[in-house]
Amino acid sequence: MALRGVEVDREWVGARASMVLTFAVAVLSVATGIANISSTPSGPLVQYVPELVQQTVGFTGALTGFLMLGSALGLRSGLRAAWTSTVVLLPVTAAQGLLQASVYSFPLVVLSTVSLPVVLLNRGRFTRDLDLTTTQLAAVVSLVGAQLYGTAGTYALREEFNNVQSLTDAYWYTIVTGSTVGYGDITPATDRAALFAISVLLVNVAAFAVALGVLLTPAIEARLSKALGKMTESQLDLLDDHILVLGYGELTEPILEELDERAEFLIVTLESERARLLSDRGYSVLTGDPSDEDVLRRAKISRARAVVVATNEDAQDALAILTARQLNPEVRIVAAATHRENVNKMRRAGADTVISPATIGGHLLVDSALGSEDSEAIANRLAGEDPDRR
Repeated sequence: MALRGVEVDREWVGARASMVLTFAVAVLSVATGIANISSTPSGPLVQYVPELVQQTVGFTGALTGFLMLGSALGLRSGLRAAWTSTVVLLPVTAAQGLLQASVYSFPLVVLSTVSLPVVLLNRGRFTRDLDLTTTQLAAVVSLVGAQLYGTAGTYALREEFNNVQSLTDAYWYTIVTGSTVGYGDITPATDRAALFAISVLLVNVAAFAVALGVLLTPAIEARLSKALGKMTESQLDLLDDHILVLGYGELTEPILEELDERAEFLIVTLESERARLLSDRGYSVLTGDPSDEDVLRRAKISRARAVVVATNEDAQDALAILTARQLNPEVRIVAAATHRENVNKMRRAGADTVISPATIGGHLLVDSALGSEDSEAIANRLAGEDPDRR
């Protein structure tokens, strides 16, 4: 029971908990910001906060929530930058909740406060660097540069625009022009301003197009990887306390059905077509040789709870067991031997437990033939046909 308690605690405070809590804070922050967008701040800190901050906090909650959604997606990819942004944003969401101080904001304060130590505790789980490609860097620079160009230029030419009096007005005009919304509340009053407006439109549309393409490309690649039965490196990096199923065969199918309801697991198989079919069924699959050291390292065998090896090829299974034992001497390995004479060989290869389905079936059949009334009940329970099975 103590061991089971440890497993539950790890799940509650692990990397997955950090992602779930961050996502929950993000959704709650957006909802709270929308609910309080027209209300007047009345929290305990309002009298100590400048009026400008009070006016701002009413509508920035939703914006912070969307930033938190980005951080949650980054945590899913194991990014250290996402962990840093989450640690920074959680106190911000808590402070916004205090200042908003409505019946909707107090859950946000509590959830943000609870989430922060969990995220801090899992700092070592998010180690991937934000490795931006040249195209991604160009997209970020062009997008930021386009906004700066439009805002600075519009403000510098504010005398030649109708209704531009501040930097906020200039930025507003840049956004509505670049997004092609064009509300018409701000318009150029001279030819020079009109030419500048055209340049702002072209630059911003191009910058948005580049940024959109860069954002969609990784999503398309991830979708293709899933269609081909492959997992991305970011998904593999988040594996923890999982069960590795090495290989796939007739003996593996009932194991997958049992594990699907009880634990997180990853299937490692060399057959790409089989991997694609398993992925279509919603299983996590890594295409590769189950006896290859590099493949098992990518499958995070060092953090696995257990290893299950059960195909119809005892020789390949023994090699997979040997490799798994070398990479993680402490992991529990359970195997199924198709042929009874290979049970001891698999144990010598490193398996902790080896089960021979043929031997078990033979014993049950003999017991039943000799009049045992328990053998059929045992067989039904093993097959999952016992209605009282727990």
